[in-house]
Amino acid sequence: MIETYPQDWPSPSAPKPIVIIGAGGIVRDAHLPAYAKAGLTVCGVTDLDAARRDGLARDLAIPQAFASVSSAASTLGTSAVYDVAVPPDAITRILPDLPDGAAVLIQKPMGADLAQARAIHQLCRDKGLKAAVNFQLRFSPMMMAARQAVTGGLIGDPLEIEVHLNIFTPWHLFPFLLPMPRVELLVHSIHYLDSIRAIFGTPKGVFARSLPDPRAPGLAQTRTSVLLDYGDMRRGVMSINHNHQGGRKFQSAWFRIEGTNGAMMIKLGVCFDYPNGEADELWFCPNGGEWRQVHLTGSWFIESFMGPMRNLQRFDAGEDAALFSGVEDAIQTMSLVEACFTSMAQPSVPLQAT
Repeated sequence: MIETYPQDWPSPSAPKPIVIIGAGGIVRDAHLPAYAKAGLTVCGVTDLDAARRDGLARDLAIPQAFASVSSAASTLGTSAVYDVAVPPDAITRILPDLPDGAAVLIQKPMGADLAQARAIHQLCRDKGLKAAVNFQLRFSPMMMAARQAVTGGLIGDPLEIEVHLNIFTPWHLFPFLLPMPRVELLVHSIHYLDSIRAIFGTPKGVFARSLPDPRAPGLAQTRTSVLLDYGDMRRGVMSINHNHQGGRKFQSAWFRIEGTNGAMMIKLGVCFDYPNGEADELWFCPNGGEWRQVHLTGSWFIESFMGPMRNLQRFDAGEDAALFSGVEDAIQTMSLVEACFTSMAQPSVPLQAT
């Protein structure tokens, strides 16, 4: 039964303290509350903005505010785990200052493009870093259960995976996105592509279009269509619109997963009335049966943020055999995103003259 699948990554037996690199909003709103709930200790923080760094340390009672990454690294070495929560372009400048062999959680995306992802991947190899990328949606309770339902054969042979979003996203909350040439796929829908990979595997190819919208002025893309090529049996599709002006009635934010024996629907609650959100939901229906809602132990925000750090700490201690979102896997998600942008540059098939 789907209700019996574990929804939370197990805790490390002897967790190391965490150093936060980057003191932005996502750290304050998600990382730190999740770590507190998971029983993980944050011992230090550093940020290029001294006021923001010191303010976070003061507000959250973090013991040490380091002037630089190198200062934190030289003080704590590999006795701490490093949470690199910075913009993608800054990652390659930070990794060289970390201790060789350290355990590191890198904020998604893994660089601004595949070239940067490859550079990050090589840096991690050269320094022997135990490195994972914070693709936390795949660690959410709903996705943990859904993935195990697929791999455990509960829905039979997997046939369909669809992501459908028709929502209103308050883009004014993210002014840093305005100058970016890659927005919707790289910053938002990368979560869905990564979770699709975790549940259905990596597709053979992709067709994609991502577009701007006059209702979101200045942003490079806020609407996306993606078709994922899994061959003749499995079908993968994404339809994303962040600019729906018609109110809550017909908004939607769902994963639909179907197989030969059953189906699941997954509601992405955080997408509604962001950042307030609604509850996540997971529903399961065996063929010929009734839909039933599966109780969830938490949500994408904030409980999913516990999983990547727990897995990293357990891997660092030898308690987990693998990193579920390690750089070796995360670079495959970056390759998929890059393929989407490559597809966007290709012409569609023209209609023949009639």
